[in-house]
Parts: sequence; C-alpha cells; structure tokens
Amino acid sequence: MKEKYHNVTIDQIIDSVYPVPAEVRIELLQLIEEVKLPKGHLLLRADKTETDIYFIKKGIVRAFATADAAEITFWFGREGDAIISMRSYVAGEKGYEDIELLEDCELYKLSTPDLQRLYRREIHLANWGRKFAEQELIKTEERLISRQFRNATERYRELLEHNPDLIRRVSLRHIASYLGITQVSLSRIRAGRN
Repeated sequence: MKEKYHNVTIDQIIDSVYPVPAEVRIELLQLIEEVKLPKGHLLLRADKTETDIYFIKKGIVRAFATADAAEITFWFGREGDAIISMRSYVAGEKGYEDIELLEDCELYKLSTPDLQRLYRREIHLANWGRKFAEQELIKTEERLISRQFRNATERYRELLEHNPDLIRRVSLRHIASYLGITQVSLSRIRAGRN
C-alpha cells in the first residue's frame, strides 16, 4: 500500500517563515502559481541563473552536483520546503546545483523578480524575505556542520531522526550519496555492522 503524505498549504509555508498582514499576504498570493510536475523532472539546472522559487506542496526532491561524472546528493526537500538556487536568488548568478523531482510533485511557483519588486514596496514582505533567507542559511550551515563533524553512521541516524520517511521515499543510492558513502557501506550501517 502506498503511503500518503501531508499536503502543505501556501499559507502554512508563508506563516512558517514570518507572518505577514492579510493585505500583504493577498498581494503575495496573487504572484504564486501552482504547478504539477512528474517524477524525474529536473526543476533547476546547474550553470543557469534561476528566476523562480518553488515551495513543495506535495512530493520530494533532491539537490545534487556532478563531479568526476558522479552525482553527489547534498540535500533532500519535502513538503513545506523551499526549492531555490540561493546563488541566483541573492546574487543573480548561475547556480551550481541541479534539482530533481524524486516523486510526482505539486509545487507553488513564485517569480524572483516579482518577489523582489514586492520587497521594495512592502516592509512586511521585505522582513519575510529576510527571515526566509536567514532560515535557508541556517539549514545550509546545519548540513555543513553535520557533514564536517559527524561520521556516516551519525549522519544516517540524524537523517532517520529528523526525516524518517526519507528511507521509504528515496532510493538507497541517493541516500548513500547524501551520506558520502557507497551503498554497500550504507547496507552495513543499516544492518548495524559499521
């Protein structure tokens, strides 16, 4: 039996970043479009300046980079998470990551230029944008610290603790890549033979 995962509303996502007044929310919601895309779709591409931000209503995605012909997964996103090239969003430059949909996804799409225009006009939304960027920075910092100071077994346990559904929804190949180990090593960790 296929498990069902909770859809996240755009209002829940907005409020999880920073609550904004109703009139500002209405302006923001007018800029958001719902899109449905299939599993396997590459949503963002490396070496491209991205002009859209997405929030996941339903589904799961991974961010990866290619090095020496190998894909290295460094992030998983799921319901409620933002899909963004921070380099494009902050600096208007080409991103370094590809984002692949690992399930059929329902997403909320928001144009970065439209959002930037609202930031300039509306202080509440500018504060929302600041909080959004701060939260994304903290998430990135946590991933970096985990990668630098925890071994693969500790990172796997941390992944299970914070995202137990990933093991059921994501291939072991991608999880092994995320942990920086082979699938054989991941099998040993899962079996408690590390």
